[in-house]
Amino acid sequence: MADGRVVAAQELLIDGRRVPPLSGRYYQTLNPATERAIATVAEAGVDDVDAAVRSARVAFEGEWSQIRAAERGHLLLKLAELIRRDQDEIVELESLDTGKPVSSIRRQDLPAVLDTLAYYAGLADKINGQVIPTRADALTYTVREPLGVVAAIVPWNFPLMIGMWKIVPALACGCTVVLKPAEITPLSALKIGELAIEAGFPAGVLNVLPGFGRVAGQALVDHPDIDKVTFTGSPSVGRQILKGAAGNLKRVTLELGGKSANIIFPDADLDAAVKAAAAGIFFNSGQVCSAGSRILVHDAVHDEVVERLAARAESIRLGDPRDSATGMGPLVSKVQMNSVLGYIDIGVKEGASIVTGGGRVGDTGYFVAPTVFAGVQHDMRISQEEIFGPVAAVLRFKDEDDALRMANGTAFSLAAGIWSADIRRVHRFIRRLKAGTVWVNTFGPTDVRLPWGGSRDSGFGREHGDMAIENFTEPKAVWINTGR
Repeated sequence: MADGRVVAAQELLIDGRRVPPLSGRYYQTLNPATERAIATVAEAGVDDVDAAVRSARVAFEGEWSQIRAAERGHLLLKLAELIRRDQDEIVELESLDTGKPVSSIRRQDLPAVLDTLAYYAGLADKINGQVIPTRADALTYTVREPLGVVAAIVPWNFPLMIGMWKIVPALACGCTVVLKPAEITPLSALKIGELAIEAGFPAGVLNVLPGFGRVAGQALVDHPDIDKVTFTGSPSVGRQILKGAAGNLKRVTLELGGKSANIIFPDADLDAAVKAAAAGIFFNSGQVCSAGSRILVHDAVHDEVVERLAARAESIRLGDPRDSATGMGPLVSKVQMNSVLGYIDIGVKEGASIVTGGGRVGDTGYFVAPTVFAGVQHDMRISQEEIFGPVAAVLRFKDEDDALRMANGTAFSLAAGIWSADIRRVHRFIRRLKAGTVWVNTFGPTDVRLPWGGSRDSGFGREHGDMAIENFTEPKAVWINTGR
């Protein structure tokens, strides 16, 4: 696939086949590094959603329900083999769609995908119930059964990785899936759908519908035959999904925004803290829900941290995502670039100071310079609202209570980081921080074995680990009379 060339039309994937949209509508996706068209993609409409859901329902109640749990695990391992075989193409598709550096996808996204497949392949035949003794004249136990048809709606910042975080546990549990990738990043999802067919998954088990949230996404949420919606994205869309899910009381898991605090105390290893703080906000061009976008620094080391952080920001190389030397790619779209630049303007108007960065880089591609703000006050919008770009807001604090007040003082509660050599302080903060994940003397690592999620405007429910099994199954109690 050559950069800049419009490739063959990318059709929908329904019932094990590539099919054109019933409306006949297509749209183009752009390479965010070049602003050139890279693909013509089918736009799923309401009728396409209905066809995909019907296919998923038939598969769930038919062939898929007859497959042993261990066989589901084998199919997931086969899919992993095919992804390894085609990894170069998958990495290229993901980079073209998102603007991510190829080196970053190979280092993080692809290994996470393969790890997710291996983990849930092994867990598929270990989804157990319990024998619960109640009385002498009865055998009472529980079993866990798959929920049914799942709508998985994934964002554009990690389309491959987050898509697999939703697809794989759902399939391991015995559900069928209708996947709606973000309209601007559909290519890796369609490729995975094709590989699932090649791996031997029955038709209808995984359907892929590129299209727009206001049409295809809303139709999935409203559809009466969808049993579960799992969504990663913005809080505003999450609220819309909750309203739509009320129709048939769908189960919902929401992983939404973040405004994570990265708290640096004076006894921290500043070399490690600043290095991780830079990665925590500039990785993936800051388009990370758990990005450490608020860097809270004690008065005693504030100026030094700001200076070091700015130096790291200035050392990041922006450029062609295909170049292994590129450290940061573009933002995903013109809309996102303009939003981030708008927040930078807001920060200046609110009285914060730009230490470095602060503008677009070049005239082609959606590149924004890694930006560091100092003099940020807690109540400023750049401290309270999710920017989703490479913009670090540095805030001063004077003591533990001051740091905790600011760390917990937003509508989000997804993640937080603490940098300190004082283990007693660390444990005090872990207990009091409102965050689904707390990193200590590190920032940002995730693992499919650990629960992931937050509360308040960061959503609810947890993904990953055995908690994902609860997302896609429900318990059934069995009572057998053994008395005479």
